Amino acid sequence: MSDKDDEWFEGIFSSHSTAVYRFFVRRADRDDAQDLTADVFATAWRRRGQLPRGAELPWLYKTAGFILTNHRRKMRPTPITGPALFDVESEALTSAQWPIDSEDIRVVLESLTAKDQQILLLSAWDGLGGAELAEVLGISRGGADAALSRARSRLREAWALADAS
Repeated sequence: MSDKDDEWFEGIFSSHSTAVYRFFVRRADRDDAQDLTADVFATAWRRRGQLPRGAELPWLYKTAGFILTNHRRKMRPTPITGPALFDVESEALTSAQWPIDSEDIRVVLESLTAKDQQILLLSAWDGLGGAELAEVLGISRGGADAALSRARSRLREAWALADAS
């Protein structure tokens, strides 16, 4: 551990801790968000030699996804086999978790798949661009762009259906 490590860590913490905390507030109980955020930064400190310089935020989001999945797994009564991954398929939000006042908006968002919800959240709420989204999801940039485009298209379709009814 050196002064340079301390300075680097203080920099990423001050730059990104609010974004990581908000990531958890949107996806977990508010009471757990601070502890989960601390876990992400503890992992960042332990793995500081492995973090890609200049691309810390996508790494932090990806790590946050792993930590959230592990946190949820610990709360489940049944064991899960295999490694913990940020699984956009199983991270659907309930209407109580959507920080939106409009019931119409809630209905449309809930009609989307868990994968579409999470891709849209990572893009719109967490502000991830194509390269960052690709890194978090563990797919190519083209795959991330396509997934976001499809999610946005399905959102438009859901809006059109809601407007028609």
